[in-house]
Amino acid sequence: MVAHLLRLKLTLLRNGFRRSPWQLVGLAIAGLYALGLVGTLVVALVLLRTADPALVQTAVVLGGSAAVLGWAVVPVVASATDMTLDPARFTSFAIPMKQMLAGLALGGLIGVPGLATTLVALATVVTWSRGVLPVLGALAGAVLGVLTCVVVAKVVTTATASLASSRRFRDISAVAFMVPLVLLGPIIAGVGQGISNSTAFLPDLARALSWTPLGAPWALAGDLHAGESGPAALKLLVSCAAIAVLAWCWKLLLERALVTPPYAGTGKRKGSRLGLLGLLPAVPAGAVMARSLTYWFRDPRYSGSLVVIPLLPVVLVFQGAQTGDYFSLAFLAPISAFIIAWSISADVSYDNTAFALHLATGVSGVADRLGRALACLAFALPVVVVFAVGYSGFTGDWTGLPGQLGLSLGILFTGLGLASVVSARYTVAVPLPGDSPFKKPPGNVGQTLAVQFGGMLVLLVLVLPEAALVIAQLVTGNGLFGWINLVAGPALGLVLFVAGVRLGGKWLDARGPELLAQVAVNR
Repeated sequence: MVAHLLRLKLTLLRNGFRRSPWQLVGLAIAGLYALGLVGTLVVALVLLRTADPALVQTAVVLGGSAAVLGWAVVPVVASATDMTLDPARFTSFAIPMKQMLAGLALGGLIGVPGLATTLVALATVVTWSRGVLPVLGALAGAVLGVLTCVVVAKVVTTATASLASSRRFRDISAVAFMVPLVLLGPIIAGVGQGISNSTAFLPDLARALSWTPLGAPWALAGDLHAGESGPAALKLLVSCAAIAVLAWCWKLLLERALVTPPYAGTGKRKGSRLGLLGLLPAVPAGAVMARSLTYWFRDPRYSGSLVVIPLLPVVLVFQGAQTGDYFSLAFLAPISAFIIAWSISADVSYDNTAFALHLATGVSGVADRLGRALACLAFALPVVVVFAVGYSGFTGDWTGLPGQLGLSLGILFTGLGLASVVSARYTVAVPLPGDSPFKKPPGNVGQTLAVQFGGMLVLLVLVLPEAALVIAQLVTGNGLFGWINLVAGPALGLVLFVAGVRLGGKWLDARGPELLAQVAVNR
C-alpha cells in the first residue's frame, strides 16, 4: 500500500505535467532555483569539514533548526500548494492507518522541497566525516531531521485543513505573505547586522536548540565527535520521542479529517444590505465604481498591491538610513501614483468571465471605464497627496512640494487614462478569481510583457512635460517652475484622463464580445 501511494503521487504529478506543459516549465524553473540554492549549501557544508568543530556544530544546528521551523511555517502561508495526496480524497477507501501515514510521509519527500532538504541534510555526513562515529551520527541525524521536517509539515497542514479550505484565510495569508517579501531587504540587513553584533550569542543559542526537537537531530554528530556519548544518546532519544509524538498527533488529526472532511461552505447572509452600491450614486458609473471598490478591498489580487504601497516608505527610509541620504524618498509619491494607476491596466482580465455582467446589462464603455478609474482614484488621490506632503515635512524642504505634487498628480491622472485604454484593448494572463495572487497561469508571456512595458513607455512620454518642469526647478532653483507644474500637471493629467476614458469606452463598446472571449479562455 505504501508503494501504491508513492506510485499514485508520481502518476498524479506526471499527468499534471501532461495536462499543462507550463507546469513542467514551472517545475524546471523551481528545480533550477533549488539546485542553485542546494549547491551553495552543499559546497558550504563541504568546506566546513576543515573548520573548527564548535563553529561547525553551531552552523549545522542553527541551519537544521531553521529548516524544521520553515517546514512548519511555510505550509500555513502556502496552503493548498500541493494537494496531490490530500487525505480528504481517501475518505471512501479502507486504507490501514499505519500504511497511510507511511505513504503520505514518504510522499511528502517527492517534490522540490523534499529532495532539496534531503540532499542538504545528507551533505552534513561529509561535513562530519572526521571519524566513524561522527559519520554515523550525521547520517542518523539527517534521517531523523528530514523525517521531523516532513511529519511536522503534515501535522500543521492537517491541523489547519479547515482553515486552509476557508477562502478568507487563503486571501489573508496570501496578502500577509507579501509583507516579508517587500521588506526582504531590510529584514536580511537587520538579521545580518544582529548576527554580526551578537556572534557570542549564537553558540549559546545553538546549544539550547540542540536539546529541543528543532536541533536535536542535527547535534548528534557534533556530540559524538566531541566524545560526549551521553548527551548524544539523550538527544537521540529527544529526536525519536519528538517524531513519535508528532506522528501520534498526526494520526489523531488524520483520523478526524477522514471522518469529518473540512467544509468550505459559508453561512447564510441576509441580502438586505447593499454595501457600497447603496452609498454611491445610482448611475451606471456609480455601480461600476461600487463593484470595483468591493474588489479592491476583498480580492487579494487587488489588495495585494495596496499592501505594497504603505511598505514603500519603510523600504525607502531604510535605504536612506543606510546611505545617509534620503533623496530617494522624493520618488515615493510619483512611484506610488504610477503603481496604483497602472494596476487597473488588467482590470478586464481580472474580471474573467464576470465581465459578461458588464456586457449583459448594457453598461456603456465610458461608464465602465469611468467607474473603474474613479474607484482607483478614490484611495489613490489621498495616498499620493499624503506621500508628497509627508516627504516635505520629513525633510523640512517645502520649496519642492508644488513641483512634486504636480508631477505625482499628473502621473496619477495620466496613468488612469492610459490604463483605461490598455485594459479595453488587450488582455493578459492573470491569476483566476479565488487563486493566490502569486499564481501565474499559462498565457502569452510575450504579449503580456510587450503590453506592460509598451504602456509604461507611453506613460513616460506623456508625463515628460511635468518631469521637465521638475528638472528645470532642480537645475535653476527657481520655485516658479514648481508652481507652474502644480497647475500644469493636474490639468494635463485630467485632459489625458478624460481622453483615455472616452477612447477606452469607445474601444470597449466595439470590442466587448472579443474581450469576453479572450478572458474566458483563461479559466
